[in-house]
Amino acid sequence: MGFLDKVFGTHSERELKMIYPIVDKIEALEPTMEKLSDEELKNKTTEFKNRLKNGETLDDLLVESYAVVREAAKRTLGMRHYRVQLIGGVILHQGRITEMRTGEGKTLVSTLPAYLNALEGKGVHIVTVNDYLAKRDAEWMGQIHEFLGLKVGVILNGLDHDERQEAYACDITYATNNELGFDYLRDNMVIYKEQLVLRDLHYAIIDEVDSVLIDEARTPLIISGQSGKSTKLYEACDILARQLVKGKESAELTKMAALMKEEIEETGDFVVNEKDKNLNLTAEGVKKVEEFFHIENLADPENLEIQHNIILALRAHNLMFRDKDYVVKEDEVLIVDEFTGRIMPGRRYSDGLHQAIEAKEKVKVKRESKTLATITFQNFFNKYGKKSGMTGTALTEEKEFRDIYGMDVIVVPTNVPIQRIDRQDAVYKTKREKLNAVINEIIESHQKGQPVLVGTITIEASEEVSDLLKRKGIQHKVLNAKFHELEAEIIADAGQFGAVTIATNMAGRGTDIKLGEGVLEAGGLKIIGTERHESRRIDNQLRGRAGRQGDPGESRFFISLEDDLMRLFGSERLMSIFNSLGMPDGEQIEHKMLSNAIEKAQQKIENNNFGIRKNLLEYDQVNNEQREIIYAERRKVLDGVSMRDAIYKMITDNVEHCVNTSISDEQGPEEWDLVELNNLLIPIIPLKPIMLEDVKDLKKNTLMQQLKEDAVKLYEAKEAEFPEIEQLREIERVILLKVIDRKWMDHIDDMDQLRQGIGLQAYGQRDPLVEFKFMAFEMFDEMTEAISEDTVRALMHVRIEQNVEREEVAKVTGTNKDDSLAKGPVRREGRKIQPNDPCPCGSGRKYKQCCGKNA
Repeated sequence: MGFLDKVFGTHSERELKMIYPIVDKIEALEPTMEKLSDEELKNKTTEFKNRLKNGETLDDLLVESYAVVREAAKRTLGMRHYRVQLIGGVILHQGRITEMRTGEGKTLVSTLPAYLNALEGKGVHIVTVNDYLAKRDAEWMGQIHEFLGLKVGVILNGLDHDERQEAYACDITYATNNELGFDYLRDNMVIYKEQLVLRDLHYAIIDEVDSVLIDEARTPLIISGQSGKSTKLYEACDILARQLVKGKESAELTKMAALMKEEIEETGDFVVNEKDKNLNLTAEGVKKVEEFFHIENLADPENLEIQHNIILALRAHNLMFRDKDYVVKEDEVLIVDEFTGRIMPGRRYSDGLHQAIEAKEKVKVKRESKTLATITFQNFFNKYGKKSGMTGTALTEEKEFRDIYGMDVIVVPTNVPIQRIDRQDAVYKTKREKLNAVINEIIESHQKGQPVLVGTITIEASEEVSDLLKRKGIQHKVLNAKFHELEAEIIADAGQFGAVTIATNMAGRGTDIKLGEGVLEAGGLKIIGTERHESRRIDNQLRGRAGRQGDPGESRFFISLEDDLMRLFGSERLMSIFNSLGMPDGEQIEHKMLSNAIEKAQQKIENNNFGIRKNLLEYDQVNNEQREIIYAERRKVLDGVSMRDAIYKMITDNVEHCVNTSISDEQGPEEWDLVELNNLLIPIIPLKPIMLEDVKDLKKNTLMQQLKEDAVKLYEAKEAEFPEIEQLREIERVILLKVIDRKWMDHIDDMDQLRQGIGLQAYGQRDPLVEFKFMAFEMFDEMTEAISEDTVRALMHVRIEQNVEREEVAKVTGTNKDDSLAKGPVRREGRKIQPNDPCPCGSGRKYKQCCGKNA
């Protein structure tokens, strides 16, 4: 806490002082609300809606409406909002983020602003991280809203079009962030207005807001279609990548060195930067690629695909690791979520990286898909008129929430004081010494019956700890991406007397661990972290599993100077400090300087990751501006707006473009290239050929004006052919929609390619982002010209007897985030599998010798 915070209070403390009087008023209404009959309480909803129509605002209604919801919760669920939950509800209505500790009842908090904002009749979206939670919360909390006369809907992965439309038409709709984003993209691909499912994006309450807006912000939502691209190039690049030699990483150029154009001495064929997770070919590497593919110059535009794919292959081999970033299961590469440790079925790395890993692992390389529509979560959620969020851990990312989403973070105190003891990090010199200490700590707690939850960062680390415990004869359960099917059962038992559970980060979020008999006396749940995560938030989530609602508990992280975090981001002074203390081998050290160094290392990475996300947003902002223009034009077509004026403008724009391309302002009629003009113009607008004798006395502007008038008359004649003019108006909409969709989808692909290759601009001392914006603007201009040209050409040649119908220009084959297999905890059905039973996976072995061996 800084000096000013000590004197004036933190930002949260200052803001809470202004909220407390509002909460006092809500609490004061409790006796009044208790006296109302059920019918009188329900009638408050109609009263509030009428008061809104008569000029009152939502803020005017807040106190009374929150008191109504509080009373309705008591009558329907037997739950009464605590004071801290009322505080959280006020913060959410204000469009901010409320940080409330695990177990403080955030789900109930959301019912307050959801009800108040739903009174406007424009729809409220409550955003959850998976289908399981969306369904649970809609059925559970929805009882309050339905009691008060509001309609509640839920969007699940398998719903059809009509079910989605009905759910979004409700006053309050529960949905995952993925479903919402994909429905927005799909809505902007439909060809009839009746196919739209979403209403306007009015107000969103985002549960686990840091997971949705921070952790997932680097992966855009992508709707894909089938591509004709061959998979052979991935396999060829994989063969080459295995032959290339990794060089030593060069020191980064200082700004002065870059200005002085000092040369860096390169070694090997490519260099890897582990910190920034990127790599580059050296001059020698470029030469080997050219020889392998028999090309003269790798930098030529036609070789962009080879250049992109060899970098992907090298990334797959040097920066993507099996059983950490992904697992291979049944001849398939499955991504492991770095924040939860869960396998993400159906999800694939984009831009060809997934195919490169498939080639590396010698599994079937799936055909690369074509991007039909895409958006980042940053841009999607910024489309809401108002948004707010809830989480147990957001304060460490407050700058990002402010800068990118315009939301500040308010920390709400806990309902009951926290009893958990968070011990100082135990630091060891080597990884081996650290693991020995972890095992000893587990044994010590286990002997007194205290349950232990061991949090690891990778699958590999969880299995390593498991092997060591087996040698010591300690019974335990392992929860990682390989055994996520057993999650509910394993976590349910994690708080039982004497239980030892090893888990990757999936145990951190949305997991309720109930304490068994005798556990409170044994000290509550003990959390052991075997390594610090890159993000302090993830560490805090793991800690937050213990000490729920005033329960006792403790937490401690064990660290070695060989951990990735310390090796890559820790100061080199750490090792010398450690050595200077003269500690014997295996000795634990707790030192404030070490703890500070660890936190600084984490802050370094957090800042680095924030930079990456901000950079992504800056690039996507270019796409977003273009997306807004295209989607607005599509919407006009869907709304049945007459496109006549737009078509006439396209006709005159095409004439202008053809004339300007063929004729310069300085030339006289004798020098005009009329052959080029006729070749350009007549295929689009079938005018009679322009001859020199017809134009020899004209100026360029006069010619242009004359051609515009002739083109307009030609189209007017086309209009006259149609007995029902609305028939042509619909044909205009159909053709324009088809051309826009085809060109836009090609443009998205082109922009992807541009984004991949733009990094080369840095070699020329140019800012890649500036170059990207400039080139993207040019490409968009070219695309809009092509839309105009193709539309006019089609309309000028349309015949009355033609049957022109709306149709989708591309077949959707999938998305990059398929939630269908990730609907939350999987609960066991039927009897429990016994150790000697045949394994249900079908291997023919006993369960204890197969999938159950680590259970």
